[in-house]
Amino acid sequence: MLMDKDAVVGFLPHRPPFLFIDSVKEVSPAQAVLDEPETTDTRKLVGTKVISEFEVRDDLEILAGHFPGNPILPGVVQIEMMAQCSAFTSLALKSLNKDKVQVETLLISVEKSKFRKPILPGMKLEIHAQMSKCRGNIASYECFINCNGEKVSEAAFLAKLEVVTK
Repeated sequence: MLMDKDAVVGFLPHRPPFLFIDSVKEVSPAQAVLDEPETTDTRKLVGTKVISEFEVRDDLEILAGHFPGNPILPGVVQIEMMAQCSAFTSLALKSLNKDKVQVETLLISVEKSKFRKPILPGMKLEIHAQMSKCRGNIASYECFINCNGEKVSEAAFLAKLEVVTK
């Protein structure tokens, strides 16, 4: 594991009940970042992949109302989960630049999404995100959620990136 829950909380601005990442398992930097380790150019992140994890607990607040007696994780929460995972692509810059760089990520559009199977309490999810394009400060991401090796949902979206150097 690359980041535990405490490190995730230290990285993301989200807090419970709207924090949907328990840990970050892996960040695979794009070759362009590895070739130029001092870069702060977010375009170099294209190809960076992240795998994070989340366990859908019975006591998750959102499940109380969606749906009483038949709890299902809402699609909008699944999209937020994938968006939160995508924010960790910037770790490729952050770790190689010894924490001199912070990248703020703001979701600006969801281009497509599919919900293949319901996500229920007790499921242990693996969330995958990959930056597929970056033009200026707008990045495209392709993401999906797996449970036991089976894809349960997927989404493509755009996010605005803002680099802050310390």
